[in-house]
Amino acid sequence: MFESLLPFFLLILFILFLLIIWRINARKYISSNTVASAYDAWTQDKLLERLWGEHIHLGFYPKEKKNIDFRKAKVQFVHELVKWSSLDDLPKGSRILDVGCGIGGSSRILAKYYGFNVTGITISPAQVKRARELTPSGLNCHFQVMDAMDLKFEDGSFDAVWSVEAGAHMNDKKKFADELLRTLRPGGYLALADWNSRDLNAYPPSFVEKLVLKQLLEQWVHPNFISINAFVNILRINENSAGTVISENWNSYTNPSWYDSIIEGIRRPFTILSLGPLAIVKSIREIPTILLMNWAFKRGLMEFGVYKCRG
Repeated sequence: MFESLLPFFLLILFILFLLIIWRINARKYISSNTVASAYDAWTQDKLLERLWGEHIHLGFYPKEKKNIDFRKAKVQFVHELVKWSSLDDLPKGSRILDVGCGIGGSSRILAKYYGFNVTGITISPAQVKRARELTPSGLNCHFQVMDAMDLKFEDGSFDAVWSVEAGAHMNDKKKFADELLRTLRPGGYLALADWNSRDLNAYPPSFVEKLVLKQLLEQWVHPNFISINAFVNILRINENSAGTVISENWNSYTNPSWYDSIIEGIRRPFTILSLGPLAIVKSIREIPTILLMNWAFKRGLMEFGVYKCRG
């Protein structure tokens, strides 16, 4: 009897072990330094890059065709946001600032396919180093270590400002928006995508939802989430935002990314194994957060907001 139940008990112990690791190694936001450290670690262990390619952000899955390759969906996301925000109306050679550029995936697409002169900034030195390594010589892409809430550029330096899934790491959303729009020239384009919560004042979270939000904040160095409408209002009151601010919720286009990000590990098991035993633990420890993200976005507790406006 005991021998037949042994595999079950071992499985339970293994799950408990992983949950303990998940909680002990939580990545709580303390300051911008904790964000930098987290992304340095993710970049240096190469797990995300090996599994997800050059893009850490979610993918875009057209409603009529959702069974597309995970990495292609990420590339598709960049092109869809360019089209939706009308960045493709800008002429070649336009100056683009990519805020929270990661290892440069979006920056390289903006430079290669649209002919833009792109400057990518991230708070992670490891990401800048890797972005430079991945960028072919001759491509109009340059990367710098910089805090998004203290941009070292003159007012109106760029024809467009681009930012994907960076704002959730900013503890002061207004200051973040102010810096983006300050560096945008009059009439320039803002294209932004981010993780948002629903309006928690109008629709207070349940007890379970509060627990989920707490984990989503603490596991991936997020100080806070705000609603799409709250961020729209921040953009509207900014003195540098002269045009109409338009937003949409792209949950239906991006949600398949969560399951695909897990399935990618099953599709490419040797990718994980090639990085050593510790990579297996690291990859498994991310699964609870990914599943919680999927649950939260599917229930509407979280929303994927996209924003565009003119400077």
